[in-house]
Amino acid sequence: MRDFLGSFETSLKFLFVNDSKMQIFSCEASQYLAERISQHYGQPLSAIKVTRFSDGEFQPVILESVRGSIVYFVQSTFPPADNLLELLMMIDAAKRASANYIVAVIPYFGLARQERKHKPRVSIGAKLAANLITVAGVDRIITMDLHAPQIQGFFDIPVDHLDSSAVFLPYLEAQDLSNVVFVSPDFGGVHRVRLYAHHFVKDMIICDKYRKKANEIAHIRVMGDVSGKDVIIIDDMVDTANTLCKVATILKEQGAKSVRAMCTHPVLSGDAYQKIVDSELTELIVCDTIPLKKEVDKIRILSVADLFAKVIRRVHEHESISSLFVT
Repeated sequence: MRDFLGSFETSLKFLFVNDSKMQIFSCEASQYLAERISQHYGQPLSAIKVTRFSDGEFQPVILESVRGSIVYFVQSTFPPADNLLELLMMIDAAKRASANYIVAVIPYFGLARQERKHKPRVSIGAKLAANLITVAGVDRIITMDLHAPQIQGFFDIPVDHLDSSAVFLPYLEAQDLSNVVFVSPDFGGVHRVRLYAHHFVKDMIICDKYRKKANEIAHIRVMGDVSGKDVIIIDDMVDTANTLCKVATILKEQGAKSVRAMCTHPVLSGDAYQKIVDSELTELIVCDTIPLKKEVDKIRILSVADLFAKVIRRVHEHESISSLFVT
């Protein structure tokens, strides 16, 4: 009953908010993306300042009045943990400054791979992050391609879960797909890849992946024929690039003509960039939910800024966002 009343109160608050008073803020890690979102939206970013102390502690300050406003904070919560903490502190600052409605725009939701207890005595980090964001005072979440879609259920507030297919499909529609097959690098991505295969009326291949431990693949088996085909691997993120590069090598060994990959979130940790360069991949296409650490010829970036601007506008104007996505 308490959760229902809280959700009802949130809905009423948004219903009666003064739509003419709306502000978009950027936290530091996603400044590059927030600027593009604000340009597409047609409204400049509101001002903030982050003061840093000599011991590393920091204090975000909102430099404009947010009293009675609906405010949007843009921040991906990739490491370091300060990125999540800064978002929490900005939310808290807005709440204490009497903002009427607070929306966290989180293009990449960090800790999403920690959505369950896969062994004894481990934290469910995604649930903890959801609790922290909710308790800080957020009224709504806008995010993209959660590693585990069920994380939406960790929140007792509205969650708009965007699909990167709204960015990737238009790009693919401009390409020659006459010889293409779509590949899922594991069983967890089957639903995602099926959308692409169904949309373009193409075959789908699945890789059976066995993992000894995190970021280390023991065995991969390709379930389907890729001989002579132009393969496109679809995944939600690329981290160490171990799996992606290994799958690309196996697909080429089994006769694939070319191998490309489309991964929403370019985490790209460690020596992932060099692995991509040295791999059998012709091209890796990613979104700008996380900033690239360096430019690589094989990596192409598609921006999600226009999509997020459209979603923010529709949320703000109480319109449906489902029409933006293929179902």
